[in-house]
Amino acid sequence: MRVRNRPERLRDWERGAELPMLVGSPLFLACYAVCVLNQSSNPVVRDVALSVLVTVWALFAVDYGVRLVLSGQGAHFVTKHWLDTVVLLLPLLRPVRIVNTYVALQRRRDQPRLSLYGRVMAYAGVTAALLSFAAALAVYQQERGAPGATIRTFGDSVWWACSAITTVGYGDVTPVTPLGRLFAVCLMLCGLALLGAVTGSFSSWLIQVFGREDRATGAERGSPPPDDVPPPPPAG
Repeated sequence: MRVRNRPERLRDWERGAELPMLVGSPLFLACYAVCVLNQSSNPVVRDVALSVLVTVWALFAVDYGVRLVLSGQGAHFVTKHWLDTVVLLLPLLRPVRIVNTYVALQRRRDQPRLSLYGRVMAYAGVTAALLSFAAALAVYQQERGAPGATIRTFGDSVWWACSAITTVGYGDVTPVTPLGRLFAVCLMLCGLALLGAVTGSFSSWLIQVFGREDRATGAERGSPPPDDVPPPPPAG
């Protein structure tokens, strides 16, 4: 398909879709939470939440399709933007994209208020919290009522998600269903990546702070060069 001015149109589309995608991501997660946790006999709330859930996912698919066409990369777009592809197929990973969308909006409107290390730690923390909540919902949906399940309530699932993403793994509650264990593996991998990012950023920040203090201490202890020292003779 031939599209004129692909780069400009793609850039305009991405700029216009940033805010709707930022709003749609938590809305998708909230509707999924209603579908999973709603235990009332009245199915209206669940049906409305399910309708909004499907609509928001369709918007995600439209955004992905438009960017695929406007990029002009064809199948290479799928591999180049592999995270977008995975998130489209597994929309519960959408919280990963919330941070990127927020960063893009902040970069376009104003300068970041936090330092680089602060942004990494803050964004990793928000992503970890959203992923833990999404994983707790998904695992609870699969585990409740399963034979031999130890995750019987949503509280059990939240406790399991917190121990899994922090790589602690107490083992008192564990998934027993195949999909539940698949979600557990994904959460563990994400937890390792996020924990590494936070630990590395915090360590770099400490090194930077201590390095500044050492340089300041060295400057206070050292004596400044005298002003009456004659300049060196010219060469030759």
